[in-house]
Formats: sequence, structure tokens, C-alpha cells
Amino acid sequence: MKITRTPRPLLALVMALAVVASACSTTTTDSPADGDNTIKLQLQWFKQGQFAGYLAAVDQGFYAEQGLDVDILDGGTDIVPQTVLAQGQADYAIAWVPKALASREAGAGITDVAQIYQKSGTLQVSFKDQNIASPADLRGKTVGNWGYGNEFELFAGMTKAGVSPADVTLVQQQFDMNGLLSGDIAAAQAMSYNEYAQLLETVNPETGALYTAEDFATLNWNDDGVAMLQDAIWANTDKLADEAYQEQTVKFLAASLKGWIFCRDNVEKCRDITVAAGSTLGASHQLWQVNEVNKLIWPSAEGIGMIDEAAWQQTVDIARSTENAEGTTVLTADPDAQAYTNEYVSQALEMLKADGVDVTGQSYAPIEVTLEEGGK
Repeated sequence: MKITRTPRPLLALVMALAVVASACSTTTTDSPADGDNTIKLQLQWFKQGQFAGYLAAVDQGFYAEQGLDVDILDGGTDIVPQTVLAQGQADYAIAWVPKALASREAGAGITDVAQIYQKSGTLQVSFKDQNIASPADLRGKTVGNWGYGNEFELFAGMTKAGVSPADVTLVQQQFDMNGLLSGDIAAAQAMSYNEYAQLLETVNPETGALYTAEDFATLNWNDDGVAMLQDAIWANTDKLADEAYQEQTVKFLAASLKGWIFCRDNVEKCRDITVAAGSTLGASHQLWQVNEVNKLIWPSAEGIGMIDEAAWQQTVDIARSTENAEGTTVLTADPDAQAYTNEYVSQALEMLKADGVDVTGQSYAPIEVTLEEGGK
């Protein structure tokens, strides 16, 4: 088994997680009740359609309606949002559940207070001629993943199909699709709302036209029953003991959810908001992103942000039982009862429903998006 790695980002993650254990000692429990309502929200990546709901909540004044001034902080390769939150450098953070739970197990005092994405957006993409129609077909192939804890759905899918890490050649890919396009990787990791679109924005040198979905095969981990929960809003566990922080959390969630509801109903406007926020990706790419992210959220039968116990438990079970190439699991034990709560999001939903806001989106339907070359 060959494993090719890019060490710098992975080292940065390890270093960031190493300081989590000391985060509780550096976390402040000061409440926002002293009149300063400026809130820092730490993203897990740069501003893009993935976070359109929060950007819309700022742009449309939803946070201001709640008396909150929100500063949205870019993420990046060297930033671990749950660590930033645990160390008191942000008030809330957006992070995937398994990675955040790993940080919590290491000592970070963080709690999932709203589960925005109800489905996983992770795909494994290959050219059709690779004949990869199921996880079992990965055997003998060169398989890319990003590492960082993003790989466990892939390994869970392989394990379920009876494919071990020794049966494939693993490559830690960059955050692009160049390895797949060059032929160095047979099946590459991609998010439905980002990297997959990058493929469809690329010119096929054989035809001179853009690639289409018909050129590729995708493995969707939702279909294989090994999906893990992704983008959630995390709060500081210690500060949740403070009544003022509790009240702020409900207000913050109500405004954030209203932002996502706005993006459900105003996809093109949220595209514009995202582009104006400074995204380096083009307008058609951002329209695709907002549209695809909506598919991961809506419809939401119990109300946007509610944490589904079955989906949570599936994520925990995979995090405890699935080993990566090094034989490591995400978690060594079940998370404690404070790892998530529906208390505050339930209150936020009641606020929105009292104002006549549709929080379930039962009639939701995605729009059709035409991608342009390079996503412009």
C-alpha cells in the first residue's frame, strides 16, 4: 500500500489539536451581558456559498434585528474552528461533527447547538471509464482523499464493501481536482457543492466543450449508509452555563437560520451576497454552491437546525468503529451528553414560527444552474 502525503497542512492540524487540551484553561466565561454584542463566528473555510446563510444574515440585517453585530471570520488550511472557539477567540464556530467531536474528546469545551446540514456533501468522483460504480470497485484503484479527518466516510464505505486500505493506493490529494483530471487519481474526493462543480467548469480537451455529469461516476455516501454529519453551529460549553450567553445563542441561531431560509428562497440573491463578501470563486460557481448546499438542508421535517438522533448516532458509530490507513479511529469513546443539544435551536425555531417563517421547507425544490468555464 502506497500512501502519498502533503505534510504541511496535516502538521498544522495536528499542532492545532495539540493545544485543545489547554483550551479550557484559556477559555473565558465572560458573558455578553456587559453591553458588547459583537459576536465572532469562525468559519471552517473561506467565505463561499457553503456559508451563504450566515453571510445573508449579515447582509439582510437578521443579526441586527436581534441586536447582534456579527463578525464572520474566514477559515483556512491552518485554522481549526473548534479550537478557535474552545480557546475563546470566537463565540461560535462552524465545523464538521466528527472532527469537532475529536477535539471535544481531546478536551475542547464545545457543544453542537444547531445541525445545519442534514446530509453529507461528500462524493468520490471518477471518470466513467474507470468503471467505479460502487465502493467495491475501488479495489486496485488509486484513491484520493484530503485527510484532515475528511477521509472516514470513504473508509467506512470501503469497509462496508469489504475493501481494506491495503487493497487500494491511497493519495492525500490537494483541495482541487487536478489529480483526477491528470489521471494520477482514479477516484477523487469532492464536495457536491464545490470540487464536483470544478470538474463541470473544465473544458474537456477531447471535445473542446465543458465536461458534463455524463463523463463522471460518483459515489454518494448518503446512498451507502455511511454518511457523517457535517456543517454544524458549535457553541462554548462552559459559557452555555451563563444565562446571557444562552439568550445570545438563541438570538444568534434564530438570525442564522433565517439567513439560511432566505437563501433557500433567494438563491440568486445569496449568490450575489457571497460574491460581494469576497469569494475568489466566480458567480456561476457560487450559484451552484448555494443551490447544492440547499439540497443538503431542505426539506427539514423537524425544522432547520434540529439535530436528528439517528444521524448523530450513525456519525458517532462510524467515528468509533472505522479505522483509517493508520488504524486510527476518530473517537475512542462515545461523546458525553453535553456534546449536543436541541434546547437552543428549538427556542430559535419557535421564535421564527411565531413570526410566520417557514422553517421546514417542505415544498422546497432546487433551481437549475448552468456552470460557466472556470465558474465565472
